[in-house]
Amino acid sequence: MTGHAARKAVLVLTNTEDGTADPVIHHLQEREVPVVRMDPGDFPATMKIEASLGSEAWTGSIHDTFRGVDLASVRSVYYRRPSQFTLTDGMSGPEQRWAYREARMGFGGVLLALDRPWINRPAAMSAAEYKPVQLTTAVRSGLAVPRTLITNVPENAVDWATAQPGPVIYKPLGGAFHVEESKTHIVYANQIEDLETLRDPSLSLTAHCFQQWVDKDHEARVIIVGSDVFAVAIRTASEAAYIDWRSDYASHEYEVVEPPPEVREGLRRYMDDFGLTYGAADFVISPDGTWTFLEVNPNGEWGWLAEDCDLPIGESIAALLEKGSR
Repeated sequence: MTGHAARKAVLVLTNTEDGTADPVIHHLQEREVPVVRMDPGDFPATMKIEASLGSEAWTGSIHDTFRGVDLASVRSVYYRRPSQFTLTDGMSGPEQRWAYREARMGFGGVLLALDRPWINRPAAMSAAEYKPVQLTTAVRSGLAVPRTLITNVPENAVDWATAQPGPVIYKPLGGAFHVEESKTHIVYANQIEDLETLRDPSLSLTAHCFQQWVDKDHEARVIIVGSDVFAVAIRTASEAAYIDWRSDYASHEYEVVEPPPEVREGLRRYMDDFGLTYGAADFVISPDGTWTFLEVNPNGEWGWLAEDCDLPIGESIAALLEKGSR
């Protein structure tokens, strides 16, 4: 590459501890593609923005003490795991809320105005994180999904669970991590042993998600990167991991597999519906070979599978970012 196109950089937006971005950056560097890694969380404490609106686009730069990027020189954006904005100490609560909103709308808005390929655009990821929307989109895409109830009415939960032909599991709607009194707790999916516990009045305090237990031989994680699909069967050797494989990684056995054609086609329709370039999809595979959709995390992890199974996921992401907008 020569000339102006050769100078266009991939902008990687993530926190300093995100190891998953490292192999992507490595492969971009091997391709001699300029990379600028920054954490928006450094704004405004140690990061500055200088942007002015031209005839069609914003021009200027974003920079911190060590690095910077010219807005016109960005070819693509890899949006991974940026941290929260760092606000100045001493602000009152209302001042902090106002400053945070202005940082989000100003700094974030300039970045979002970059008319470049993103993996993935934050707005697309935000829409795709809602599990009820995921499930209806999966159904429209031709994928099998479990029977599901979302409720905060204890009697509704008991009646629905009792009517199911088999066991029922509880799944958190907003992710597994829960912070309480500065301690991080992980809430895994779990099987409801005694349906009468669903009569607990505290169930009325928020929304809860219950799903029919799907007859399971094993599970699979499917990584979608553009038109590339990488699927790995996950078999477990512990009771806890059999319910939720995230609870015991040490019990895993992995095998690279090929999803059925109808699953690949359904995932393509699903990704197109949300406007996603990347996703990590989870499926239950029943003893009869049926693949049942659980979810697609639009920013799900892939690094450990790429390493254990020698899959070129990092190279695939780097290739899309390199193609970008030259």
